[in-house]
Amino acid sequence: MARIAGVDIPRNKHVGISLQYIYGIGPNLSQKILAQTGINPDVKVSDLTEDEVNRLRESIDREYKVEGELKKAVNLNIKRLIEIGSYRGLRHRHSLPVRGQRTQTNARTKRGQRKTVAGRGQRRGMTKK
Repeated sequence: MARIAGVDIPRNKHVGISLQYIYGIGPNLSQKILAQTGINPDVKVSDLTEDEVNRLRESIDREYKVEGELKKAVNLNIKRLIEIGSYRGLRHRHSLPVRGQRTQTNARTKRGQRKTVAGRGQRRGMTKK
């Protein structure tokens, strides 16, 4: 396995796909990196020469934030929003959707599993005895 940016990328896949295993590199950025380094995206990782792997490694390290560095930057941005008390920061603090999605229904992934509340039973159509 070739090791780029601290990640073992799969040997049996095309280089364009394998680069996407690195956090922070998607399809577009992968194609852009391969164009800059002059490597054919259809070549498998196992067929790359050591020189080509080094070119990829240097290009990614020099120009892009990936893996731990990118995760740290994202976390610092979120902490900054929380610290200054912005609306987005408050949404992050309370584990609610940040980008304007509705929460009356949906948002289960962000809010977690349902919590049962006492006294919220069958209200409609109930008759008192």
